[in-house]
Amino acid sequence: MRPLMRALSRILIVGGLLTAAAAVRQRRTMPAPDDAPIASTGRGARSAVMVRLAARRAADRTWTKARQRLADDEGRRRMQAELERREANDVVDALGYMKGGMMKLGQMASYLDEGMPEPMREALAGLRSDAPPMTGDLALSEIEAGLGRPLHELFDHIEAEPIASASIGQVHKARTLEGNDVAVKVQYPGIADAIAADMDNSETLATMLSMIFPGLDPVELVEELRDRINEELDYENEAANVRLFADYYRGHPAIWIPDVIDDLSCGNVLTTEFVHGERFEKIYERSQEERDRVAETLYRFVFRSLNRQYAFNGDPHPGNYLLADDGRVAFIDFGLVKHFKADEVEQFTRLIRAMLDREASEFRRVAEEVDVLRPNAPFTDDEIYEWFTAYYELILTDEPITVTSEYSGKLLYKTFDARTNEILKHANVPPTFALIQRINLGLFSLMGRLKPTANWRRISEELWVWTEGEPSTPLGEAEAAWVASGVSNAAETHARLAAWTAEAS
Repeated sequence: MRPLMRALSRILIVGGLLTAAAAVRQRRTMPAPDDAPIASTGRGARSAVMVRLAARRAADRTWTKARQRLADDEGRRRMQAELERREANDVVDALGYMKGGMMKLGQMASYLDEGMPEPMREALAGLRSDAPPMTGDLALSEIEAGLGRPLHELFDHIEAEPIASASIGQVHKARTLEGNDVAVKVQYPGIADAIAADMDNSETLATMLSMIFPGLDPVELVEELRDRINEELDYENEAANVRLFADYYRGHPAIWIPDVIDDLSCGNVLTTEFVHGERFEKIYERSQEERDRVAETLYRFVFRSLNRQYAFNGDPHPGNYLLADDGRVAFIDFGLVKHFKADEVEQFTRLIRAMLDREASEFRRVAEEVDVLRPNAPFTDDEIYEWFTAYYELILTDEPITVTSEYSGKLLYKTFDARTNEILKHANVPPTFALIQRINLGLFSLMGRLKPTANWRRISEELWVWTEGEPSTPLGEAEAAWVASGVSNAAETHARLAAWTAEAS
């Protein structure tokens, strides 16, 4: 079994067994009514969903394998395809019903191509924007209750049918009293309790993580993930993140962060400018030149935000990107954001510089110091350096490189397959690096599907604070002009953070 499917199977089977134990310990649960938008919010009831799913899938796989032994090659292939379709539909139905933390796992898996059967990948992709929604009446009543006024005093019009739905809430198109189109995101009632049920069993989460990453110290990592996901439940916190990114990227030639409509937002309702455009999946129908431009935009957004804004949007998946009619890429979800301190960004910088200097002993020293490698791992400095190069491959050479699904698959293999990656057993993911792993598992997997070609080293040198490289692409030139124009607070932010970094050093 390939690394991704092996890892997902571990999560499914081990998670089912461990949460079954939790269900026994917690006998009292909150059953969900038939029309509830999410599964029961009690930990025991949600655990039972995973237990039933794991048992159902194991029985189906066992029965299919028994039948395949009696079939010819064509029959075995047909049975395998049918099994994969049943498995995809079963898993997606369960995750879509549960929503919350378990559905987020499905969303994360949906953009990891390598090792995943196509029916599963296609079915999981629906979780990014088409999860089973709550009824229109319930959604509209939640909006009214949250904003404290009847709908006719808030909007000229609001559509009862959602235009998108996902793990924590769903989105409705509306028109303000002033005549402006807006997107109204409303949280599922009870979702906070559901996510608490998924996240509060730290023992289960820690055990799952330890099985995938044998060298991991999971306790602090689980706490970091819990903190970030709890922040995602607070739409006022998300609104603050949106304002931060929107002010920074205002007027950017390729990046658009729709503004928050403050008087139509609260703790469980977030209203923003409406994006007229297409879903991100439409990019695969466009030319390679357009794919290259969009991939460069995503790359610049992630690494400019990290290096120049000390912030990282930890949910980089296609459901959070839209192709605006004006040619820009719109970024629409900022619930899961990590804000870094100067010394934390400096840790990333030290690793990159040691890697670029090709100093194996120095890289190992830094890796141990920032706790991504356990001290005294039984490998040579060169073996350690060589193993980590996969994560830096795009920036090691000063030449154009095409990002492929093979490259993103290699990163996935490095991250998940501890059975054949001995060094992985001695690697660690400290809290500072937790969400950054979404670059490897999210951004690069997405770029692997776009297959863009660029000199990523030159682009990165434009974004690193210690290099200040000259623009290397037309988009780089437009971006440099944007910073110089002062239309946003980008230049001011750069100066403030540079002073902060110097002081921390």
